[in-house]
Amino acid sequence: MENFIVSARKYRPDSFDTVVAQSSITNTLKNAIKSKQLAHAYLFCGPRGVGKTTCARIFAKTINCTNLTPENEACNECESCKAFNSSRSFNIHELDAASNNSVDDIRNLTDQVRVPPQMGKYSVYIIDEVHMLSQQAFNAFLKTLEEPPKHALFVLATTEKHKIIPTILSRCQIFDFNRIKVEDIAEHLEYVAKSEGVEVESEGLNIVAQKADGAMRDALSIFDQIVSFSGKKITYQDVITNLNVLDYDYYFRLIDQFLKNDVTGALLTFNDILNHGFDGHHFITGLSGHIRDLLVCKDPVTVQLLEVGGEIKERYKGQAQSCPQDFLLEALKISNECDLQYKISQNKRLLVELALIRMAQLSLKKK
Repeated sequence: MENFIVSARKYRPDSFDTVVAQSSITNTLKNAIKSKQLAHAYLFCGPRGVGKTTCARIFAKTINCTNLTPENEACNECESCKAFNSSRSFNIHELDAASNNSVDDIRNLTDQVRVPPQMGKYSVYIIDEVHMLSQQAFNAFLKTLEEPPKHALFVLATTEKHKIIPTILSRCQIFDFNRIKVEDIAEHLEYVAKSEGVEVESEGLNIVAQKADGAMRDALSIFDQIVSFSGKKITYQDVITNLNVLDYDYYFRLIDQFLKNDVTGALLTFNDILNHGFDGHHFITGLSGHIRDLLVCKDPVTVQLLEVGGEIKERYKGQAQSCPQDFLLEALKISNECDLQYKISQNKRLLVELALIRMAQLSLKKK
């Protein structure tokens, strides 16, 4: 049986140009390599799954490449690149600070730093989750980080920059990685789907991108999960079923019912949602999000804040035009109050139903 490689590993970027949505950082690193102005220590910070460790590896590979391309990318043909690509390079050392956070681990590292590289110009030390180092380990690391040998270069990666002591921060060039936008994740997922011969509806990819919450690694993991569930042809319905996401259609239907003062219809729609196994709190937060999206669609300037695409985006724009702004603001206020009171309510279903009735009555007040 052929070994399966998860998409997050199979499609991991191997050059600066293939890193998604971090162009300001990759361009800065490429310019530093081109001008030969390399710092001795870098700190990559940002949310999980946005490319911190990946960029550190690409950077380490590129600065040791003996035959850089005109675009300042690694050639993948020299002996150093081949050693890196086959995971046998002795120039790149990775340390997981989450499990190697003691003073002894750092002392072993500082002893290792003195040894020059066997091949290439630099020995690169990538320390992941560096904020997990103990206070004593940080102190033991300070002198080496400030004045390492000429051949040593450190790249520290963390999701929690505020936990790193100021004396470490002052010795590093700091790069803040962005949370990846929904449209960038969806675009990359579309590329992965085509490469794997998977047919997938664009609305489905958009849901996966939203669920990933800015992390490309999470998005690729979710994509693999859905492919296992649906096979090579994925529909929007497959995605929302597998991820237990409420269909947009419910929310569009509810807003139409509110505008018509259709209290009965709204209560029956909510009952249908509960019968499908969805939690009332999950529903009311989703409704708040839907009303918020309608509000941003009211103004052409703010419509860019809508993180959906394709036919769904046009549907939002259409419904937004039929909703008075005062109605949307009042409805959002009611749904937010319901959200805040949900956890302390003794009769949660009644709380949500009362909120729906109040929203349905808003159209009467405007007449």
